[in-house]
Amino acid sequence: MTESGEARPADGEPIRVLIVDDHELIRRSLALALAAEPDIEVVGEASDGQEAVELADRLMPDVALMDVRMPRQDGIEATKGIKASVPSTRIIMLTVSDEEEDLFEAIKAGATGYLLKDVQINDVPAAVRGVHEGQSLINPAMAAKLISEFANMSRKETERPPQLPVPRLTEREMEVLRLVAKGMNNREIAKQLFISENTVKNHVRNILDKLQLHSRMEAVVYAVRERMLEIT
Repeated sequence: MTESGEARPADGEPIRVLIVDDHELIRRSLALALAAEPDIEVVGEASDGQEAVELADRLMPDVALMDVRMPRQDGIEATKGIKASVPSTRIIMLTVSDEEEDLFEAIKAGATGYLLKDVQINDVPAAVRGVHEGQSLINPAMAAKLISEFANMSRKETERPPQLPVPRLTEREMEVLRLVAKGMNNREIAKQLFISENTVKNHVRNILDKLQLHSRMEAVVYAVRERMLEIT
């Protein structure tokens, strides 16, 4: 899980959230929990993936809470659609499923976080803030399985098209990235490396800027694919 973010985003604007779930009761519960937060604004609700893509294209939310199993179009396909049209939107998969295959497909589609529906409703605002700040919302055990799967895929590749030169990270940035790959949050990384949380945030921001990516998990997946990180 991510640690709680600031009371208000740095730019002073509320975090714009789109809620996507085919159960109205779940949408209402999430909307009520988020509406109580001064730094979060629910800008729309969708009952299926197709509607979610249409709304995201029009509303351009900062964060989307996305159910996996829905009629017409599921959350995985909707995530692909949203990331194609609004790449800046961070997507949290919200589901009853903890199946590794769902997690793998969700991250491949562009999701930044994976939240099981048995989570306490009061924890959802902190999750939204964390993902908006660039955190990955995946517990260490799930992260380890995910990264190992991407590493296996990378090893199995026999032919790869020519790649652009891999951006060079500093030794400290690589240390931070290795700990991110273990599922650690900023506070845990700061404690491990004996540095401040703000310094960790700066390193993560520099990593994402250099790799031209939007989230910590994308950075880890990229680093594994490009063999910058060795996952055993």
